[in-house]
Amino acid sequence: MDFNFKDFKRFEKQIILKNIGIRGQKRIFKSRVLIIGVGGLGCPLLTYLAASGVGTLGIVDYDRIELSNLNRQTLFLANDVGKFKVNQAKIYISKINRKIKIKTYKKKITPTNINPIIKSFDIICDGTDNYDTRYLINDQCKKNKKILISAAISKFEGHLYKFNFSKRGSCYRCFMPEKPTLQNDCQTDGIFSPVAGVLGSLQANEVLKTILGLENDLSNEMIIFDSMQTHFRRVKLSINPNCKNKCRK
Repeated sequence: MDFNFKDFKRFEKQIILKNIGIRGQKRIFKSRVLIIGVGGLGCPLLTYLAASGVGTLGIVDYDRIELSNLNRQTLFLANDVGKFKVNQAKIYISKINRKIKIKTYKKKITPTNINPIIKSFDIICDGTDNYDTRYLINDQCKKNKKILISAAISKFEGHLYKFNFSKRGSCYRCFMPEKPTLQNDCQTDGIFSPVAGVLGSLQANEVLKTILGLENDLSNEMIIFDSMQTHFRRVKLSINPNCKNKCRK
């Protein structure tokens, strides 16, 4: 993305920050971020990344918009019901910043297609709502030494993780070796809509910190947010010696 005076004025309030400046803004322009899942997490995540000037955004989702999505999926309106999420997300994100390169993938992530999709992106964001897909994204990001920033929400709570697989550390399987027997997600348990906004915004925060190389990031740690108590807790994610991905090596 070219950097001109108009861009300077648009991103001035970021550029004047001591830890960003023109050099940092240029790093944001050059960054390539993939968002898997355009739901309650993906919508605020996309919005803030686009507004911040991320140069290339990938969007993966195969679902159509449903009426029940509208309480938390803030990119969509009532007249979008029945349309594909990736198509509508691209339209709205383009309105935020027309200079962004947007790549859409109207498909379900599978073991066959995940590597060709993630290979051209620097940071992968997981906003999916099922364990099988989370394990798949985790395993392939680790194999390809990608940075994975993942969030999950249910009821009144949310979790945020970051794994930098270019370095030695834990993975999602270290934290959850086996998927629970009961599926707990928005479809089965419900979701308090502000939780989606908070966790999606925290994902965007962590993505931008990673792009800028800021200290005190969330690598190998997890944030737990309890909206009923308005409480945040930060937890260290240790390497599981029995992890299937052999993270201890």
